[in-house]
Amino acid sequence: MIKTGIFGGSFNPIHVGHIALAKAVLSQCALDEVWLMVSPQNPLKRDQQLLDDDKRLLLAQRALEGESHVKVSDYEFHLPRPSYTWNTLQQLSRDYPDREFVLVIGGDNWVHFQRWRQWQNILWHHRVVVYPRGPYPGTIEVPLLPVSSTEIRRRVRQQQPVTGLVPPAIEQQVITYYNAPEQNS
Repeated sequence: MIKTGIFGGSFNPIHVGHIALAKAVLSQCALDEVWLMVSPQNPLKRDQQLLDDDKRLLLAQRALEGESHVKVSDYEFHLPRPSYTWNTLQQLSRDYPDREFVLVIGGDNWVHFQRWRQWQNILWHHRVVVYPRGPYPGTIEVPLLPVSSTEIRRRVRQQQPVTGLVPPAIEQQVITYYNAPEQNS
């Protein structure tokens, strides 16, 4: 079985912390791959302003060009919305029977995990790896970089630099995309 970590999120935008975390989980949890699952809309964050799906996906793909074991996936774009993790994991298991899927979530999500649809089934059928996030601990210790998508969006709106917060390959696109008038409303 190929062990594949599923690290879902809006990646609004993807940043160096996401990539470092994916690489750390890959090595610490003895996974073969980590898929960054770009989510169309988190059902628990319906009021969140998201950049268009295709633009977030493109940024993530460009940010990870050349990475061999961390990949970007648009899998949830092709599933019914809103995206529920249990539905995604079920469909992934059907489509990729040669893989064991491991769910990767932050400690902030873990404390609310019982609010997730079919959370008991997720725990019954899949290993869950929890990384520390903010004041919330995890089941693994990984170095976390002090960067967030929220901070990057704020910095772009205030015309402050984002150098070092996002991969150089996407820095100018992040500035362009998140400076668009519809992103500042």
